[in-house]
Amino acid sequence: MATQADHERFMRRAIELAYEAMESGKGRPFGAVVVRDNEIVAEGHNEVPHRMDITAHAETVTLGRATQALNSLDLSDCDIYVNGVPCPMCMTAIYWSKIRKLYYACPSADGVAAGFDDSVMYADLAKPLHERELPAEQVTAVLDEARACYAAWRARQGGE
Repeated sequence: MATQADHERFMRRAIELAYEAMESGKGRPFGAVVVRDNEIVAEGHNEVPHRMDITAHAETVTLGRATQALNSLDLSDCDIYVNGVPCPMCMTAIYWSKIRKLYYACPSADGVAAGFDDSVMYADLAKPLHERELPAEQVTAVLDEARACYAAWRARQGGE
């Protein structure tokens, strides 16, 4: 079981990584560490401008490294430490990874004050698809073909 000192150590490492991203010019001020059994199994920082990849946030970079290091897509025995509340994309990746617990330092208001406001995205994602700011249109002419792909997947997984 992690102690308060352990939580602080892991969070300080996430903060150090955020500084590394900034100071190296490779990213924005975000860092993350994934911990299992009180040991860091993966760490990373934001690399969006360095990679020219909008998905290279600290959390997604670190989760990818953790799944590779542990050879598993299931991180349910791991925790993640981040210096700020994750954006909707990263929060979703954390859910998909089945991370046991999210630890963060700065609340969303601090991110907003620093120029990182995800509130519009969070609010928009809470709406039904047809009410969101991003226009979405279903292409029904190929619906049966798309459903056949899902059915083929289910069959390969041993489903009906």
